[in-house]
Amino acid sequence: MDSFRTAVEAGNFEAVEELLAENVVFTSPVAFKPYEGRALTAAIVRGVGRVFEDFRYEREITSPDGRDQALVFRATVNGLEINGCDFLHLDESGLIDDFQVMVRPLSAANALAEAMGAQFDRITAEATAAQAAATGQDGTR
Repeated sequence: MDSFRTAVEAGNFEAVEELLAENVVFTSPVAFKPYEGRALTAAIVRGVGRVFEDFRYEREITSPDGRDQALVFRATVNGLEINGCDFLHLDESGLIDDFQVMVRPLSAANALAEAMGAQFDRITAEATAAQAAATGQDGTR
């Protein structure tokens, strides 16, 4: 999934969104309940892009069939270094249908939770607007 890595590293969140299945499930490292849907997952990824500094992938591991991938990353959040991994699964059409993130250490995970909590009203508004546009309920269709 070089296209995902390339899009994230470039901060091209429109390209990231195009790689997400409509029914994608996003599992956050700091929330108990998974989030469902392309619009919300894309908004979360954009929020993370606003929160992380110095983000970089360091390596990737891909299953033999290419449908599962682990992308190991480092970043800084509120002055703390965070290490993590994005676990991606691709559906039959090559879109991401399962997106799980794990991070460490605990102090950085707590900083991430706080920073993302501050973003969540904006994330929710972005997801709601995107969903309305996709379904034509925003008056554009």
